[in-house]
Amino acid sequence: MRDLQAEFVVSSAKPEKFPADRLPEIAFLGRSNVGKSSLINTLVGQKRLAFTSNTPGRTQTVNFYRIDDAFYFVDLPGYGYARVPQRISQEWKKLVEDYLQKRENLKFSCLILDTRRGWTEKDLDLKRWLEYHDRQYQVIATKTDKLNRTELEHGLDAIRQEGVTPLPFSALTGRGVREIWQAIVKTLQPR
Repeated sequence: MRDLQAEFVVSSAKPEKFPADRLPEIAFLGRSNVGKSSLINTLVGQKRLAFTSNTPGRTQTVNFYRIDDAFYFVDLPGYGYARVPQRISQEWKKLVEDYLQKRENLKFSCLILDTRRGWTEKDLDLKRWLEYHDRQYQVIATKTDKLNRTELEHGLDAIRQEGVTPLPFSALTGRGVREIWQAIVKTLQPR
């Protein structure tokens, strides 16, 4: 894969501060600590573009990364584990829903699941929401390197039970990078 130009542009909890240049956007969605930042870093071939942390809930704003001056990767706040007051959690939820529903530049979403954990109720809610609003998405199964072959197949089978074909991904080995890029590029090409 060729070298990509990738740069952090803005981190904001206010839609009026989001980029206004109308470039297409690819959103990365999932619960806290599912590996969104590691996925973004691996896709662009940079170790520290998106901030990674062992502490769930670090991404508290919508983070925009411009890729090749052609489109954005958008890292949305995770849901689930973060130890924050209920009011803050509700603000994140509203921020994410507003982005997903109102952002015209959004072309594609990567719904990220930890292969070891499978679907949670919040993941399923998000999946149903994306489908109801006719938003294109791809399920990505992360942390595949942490499982043996049998565990991996069980994890992927459990994800498939919801009628999707997940793309397995490992930040450690790079497994799935090509397939994920193919899914992204397909949505960016004009029809």
